[in-house]
Amino acid sequence: MQRHFDEDLRNLNANIIKMASLAEDAIQNATRALKDQDPALARTVINNDQQIDEMELFIEEQAIDLLARMQPMASDLRFITTGMKINAELERIADLAVNIAHRVLELSGMPHLKPLVDIPKLSALTSSMVKNAIDAFVNHDESIARKVILSDSEVDQLNNVIRQELVNDYMIKDSKTVTRAVPLLLIARHLERIGDHATNIAEDVIYMVHAKIVKHHPEKLDDGQSI
Repeated sequence: MQRHFDEDLRNLNANIIKMASLAEDAIQNATRALKDQDPALARTVINNDQQIDEMELFIEEQAIDLLARMQPMASDLRFITTGMKINAELERIADLAVNIAHRVLELSGMPHLKPLVDIPKLSALTSSMVKNAIDAFVNHDESIARKVILSDSEVDQLNNVIRQELVNDYMIKDSKTVTRAVPLLLIARHLERIGDHATNIAEDVIYMVHAKIVKHHPEKLDDGQSI
């Protein structure tokens, strides 16, 4: 019985990793579609979302079945329940990538308002946060999770820089830029929300590893306190 349970846990872990890979691909492809002005790639991101939704439901059912059949305790229980929460966060991340792809389609046929520098940087940062958060989950590594949480402020700052530039340097000065600026504002906001979800995953990992809740208490991480 224990051998089958351990195998089921490994399968759940593998499926969550696969789900994370799909979500990361969606972020990167949506950003590439924006940079390359590639509506076909944007549509691919949108069309692939059904696979991600189906994967989310499969993982959720898998986790619920484990809870019902095995009635796990302690660390195994935390692993399964954390996996369920991470699964939901990844689905929301993929939805935000789809939102970015829709904004790309809105911009289709229009020249770039400005050279794209900060938005790709923001995309790379949030993609890295997602990857690191999943690495923390796989390796039960609190130190990686801690870094993900602390990097969220950098995402917020960069989003603010993008917003201020688009509003102050373009939209206010020339109303004709609004149709191109607003989708970029929304894309930056979607990426910022992806960073929030990656942070949620990292917080869940710390709970899984230490059975301690750090959500809403980032000050515990800044000063190097023990979790």
